[in-house]
Amino acid sequence: MKKHIYITLFLFAFSFSIKAQDIIPITKLDVLSRVSENNTSIKISEEVFKQARADYRQTNAVFLPNITASHSAIATTNPLMAFGSKLNQEILTQNDFNPALLNDPSQIENFATKLEIQQPLLNLDGVFQRKAAKSKMQAMALKTERTQDYLAFEVDKAYMQLQLAYKAVDVLEKALEAANANKKLADDSFKQGYLQRADVLNVEVRVTEVKNQLQTAKSHVQNASNYLSFLMNDESYVVYTPTDDLTLTTFTFEDKMVSENRSDIKAMQLATNAFEAMNKADKMAFLPRLNAFGSYELYDDEIFQGDANGYLFGAQLSWDIFQGSKRFGKAQKSKAEFEKSKLEYKQYVSQSNLELNKAKRAFLDAENKLKLTALALEQSEESLRIRTNRFKEGLEKTSDLLMSETQYSQKQLEYYQTIFEYNYTQAYLQFLTTE
Repeated sequence: MKKHIYITLFLFAFSFSIKAQDIIPITKLDVLSRVSENNTSIKISEEVFKQARADYRQTNAVFLPNITASHSAIATTNPLMAFGSKLNQEILTQNDFNPALLNDPSQIENFATKLEIQQPLLNLDGVFQRKAAKSKMQAMALKTERTQDYLAFEVDKAYMQLQLAYKAVDVLEKALEAANANKKLADDSFKQGYLQRADVLNVEVRVTEVKNQLQTAKSHVQNASNYLSFLMNDESYVVYTPTDDLTLTTFTFEDKMVSENRSDIKAMQLATNAFEAMNKADKMAFLPRLNAFGSYELYDDEIFQGDANGYLFGAQLSWDIFQGSKRFGKAQKSKAEFEKSKLEYKQYVSQSNLELNKAKRAFLDAENKLKLTALALEQSEESLRIRTNRFKEGLEKTSDLLMSETQYSQKQLEYYQTIFEYNYTQAYLQFLTTE
């Protein structure tokens, strides 16, 4: 029996120590730093930018040459190929012009090493494709920047949610202490015959309600901590505690508007520019292309040798006159995409202004609500103090005391909730107006 007791106590102590170790204090700056380094969304946006940058680098082919090297080996009795191979190897003799040998040559081996270069000179469609790729790359860079801004705002909100959750726990723990104290007074009064059993039961119900609310508040602490872990890409999912309390932040309210220099809006503008450049590229595909080319060749009848050599260079002007209306349809599609992107940009700016106006009204509402909830909190606290003193003297009903106690807890929670809303709307306004 003692052995089982010791094992139970050991497991309890071990679990308690683990739980204590898992509660870790953390500052908002620490969260921001870890999110900046480890957040998955930021890493994804960075990889998307790298993809766009790689696409842009591929368009260097519009200006840079294409160089290839090859080594080939053949053995043939084909009259034309045999004569040409001997000619390339510079081993033709007078006898090779004998009609009998020309028509029925012996097998000949030919090894050729070839170095080729192709240099674009004038490819207007490629130039505009390069412009489109560059605009897309710049847009992806700005989207990455906006992702970082959004996550900084999200960290601000999540950290305030953690602070609010701990405030709720503090309020309800004090409410539980007060409820237990009132229960003790009720029990004493019941024993002395001053209260009925129904009054004592009402107090016990209040204690149970506060315990349930406290448990829910503690769950909110874990949820807020887990969300911070998610933002930081930390899979340990420990319980965090903020190093500073939830307090009012100062904010100078200015009548700002959504700036076109905001990174996400600039990114959409660059995306529109990319669609415009692609439409121009499709139109330029109707024009001819001018390319230079050249090659240097080595020939021999033995592998990796080159007793004979020669070179070739020139230029080519090519023009795809008609491709079965394929290019017409492609140009029409890119034109529609360009017009669509312009409408999406206009809609996005309009929606951003709508969100800003809503945020401004929410800030004014929160400011007004803050004054009212602060006043209501003072009044409910004074009411509870008066009723508690009268209850101790037997001059107040149990139901009235419980109502005042419940009201005071609610007003405390409402007050801290309003502080959260007030600070959150400030952060959101700054996020919307950041350039």
